[in-house]
Amino acid sequence: MIIKSWSILFFLLISVVCTGQGIQDFKPKFKTSKKTTHKIPKVQAYTFGYLEVLENRNNPSSKTIQIPIYIFKSRSDHPKPDPIIYTVGGPGSTTMPSAQYMKYYKYLDDRDFILVEQRGNYYASPSLNCPEWSQALKTINLPGFDAKKSGSLLTKAAKSCRDRLTRKGIDLNGYNTNEIAADINDLVTVLGIKQYNLLTMSYSTKIAQVLMRDYAQRIRSVVMDSPLPLEVNYDEESVQNLIESVDRLLSDCEADKQCNSAFPNLKNRFYTYLKEKTKDPLEVHIENPKNGKTEIFYLAGKDLITVFTSASTADVISIPLEMDKLLKGDLTLVKEQLIYVFQEPGNGAGVGMRLSVWCSEEHPFNSREIIKAETSKYPQVEGLSPAVFDDEICNIWSVKKVSDIENRPVKSDIPVLLISGEYDNETPVKWAKAMMTNLTNSYHIIFRGWKHTPTTNWGNQCAMQAANDFFNHPFEQPKPDCFEHLKNPEFKTE
Repeated sequence: MIIKSWSILFFLLISVVCTGQGIQDFKPKFKTSKKTTHKIPKVQAYTFGYLEVLENRNNPSSKTIQIPIYIFKSRSDHPKPDPIIYTVGGPGSTTMPSAQYMKYYKYLDDRDFILVEQRGNYYASPSLNCPEWSQALKTINLPGFDAKKSGSLLTKAAKSCRDRLTRKGIDLNGYNTNEIAADINDLVTVLGIKQYNLLTMSYSTKIAQVLMRDYAQRIRSVVMDSPLPLEVNYDEESVQNLIESVDRLLSDCEADKQCNSAFPNLKNRFYTYLKEKTKDPLEVHIENPKNGKTEIFYLAGKDLITVFTSASTADVISIPLEMDKLLKGDLTLVKEQLIYVFQEPGNGAGVGMRLSVWCSEEHPFNSREIIKAETSKYPQVEGLSPAVFDDEICNIWSVKKVSDIENRPVKSDIPVLLISGEYDNETPVKWAKAMMTNLTNSYHIIFRGWKHTPTTNWGNQCAMQAANDFFNHPFEQPKPDCFEHLKNPEFKTE
């Protein structure tokens, strides 16, 4: 389009000069807003606003982006001066929905509690949504789809999303763990916080590690729930971790007199079944809720095992029973999960953020040889690739590889509490144990029979209590009364 008006051209030039302020001239800002992301109960005092920061601190002409922040006031009349900053996992998950449930968060009994949305996620501006990816995933999972075409469909979706985001002027190299850590450090500076505590989980524990390495001076203590060490190559181990978590659960069933009596030799029977279905897939008939038509799915071992590994902590006690039902031909649980395939695809919230993080920080450090070997190493789930994104997807996304330091362990004497779920196949117990070597003031609590992110177990808030006790006494191993009452899982047998 040819611009004919000199005044419009002048305005555009001025806008470019103003938004591309340059790294040295720009100062982060926090601006309050009456319009919030969620409705907050009136009894809860809070401040909501947006942190304005540079999109890419390595780009002198970077534009600015906005990150939503909630600052919830403590319920105490005399709150401790060091607030807790909280951000969830992903990458690509939104922290903001937690804002609705502050009455359940024990941390507010003692301190202010600050929720930070990670840049690029759903309520941030911009948000790196990829509805194209969600649509492609739905198509791939529909019955009758030719699996050989999956790769080409996903690469097309990735390219379409990338092209759309870059046309909007989004710099995909600005969305990574280093930039998120710098955002939190800027927030602390802008708010004038002298000391603070960090509560992180799963992926966001990487953010905590970067903060401890690069911006340690104001961090008082850190809780890492289900930690993901910087030095771990997640993709290389994911299938192994999945198998090990199932092994552990089924071994516990064997060691339990009642469970073993009800389901004898369950581990061997289940793995044999998965191997058989890998060679001769299970045929499952489902009624399509949209048109009443009967659809046929064919499930191999790699598909069937996820029916159980996707279970929540609350469902753990039912896993042996449900496995036994499957072995006897009861497909109820399988069908319950398959029915979700027919739902409308989401808007791909956070997918672009996940791609930017993974393709710059995880994928470059993977061994292609290990990935290939792991895909065929376990006959019960043969064909299950440990890679979150294939090479071609990351080649399309085309973000810069981070420095090698982002794949090395962080050493620190900041007090750290590591929390693990015993049956967590995403961030296994062994990772947290290994981190303690470099974290000289660290403690580790393992929740027997629990899965990923124990502090979010609303059915039993013991892990949240342990975290809050640690924030109050960061140089002591937390020993909440509730932990002493936790028992090994009592598996259901009928």
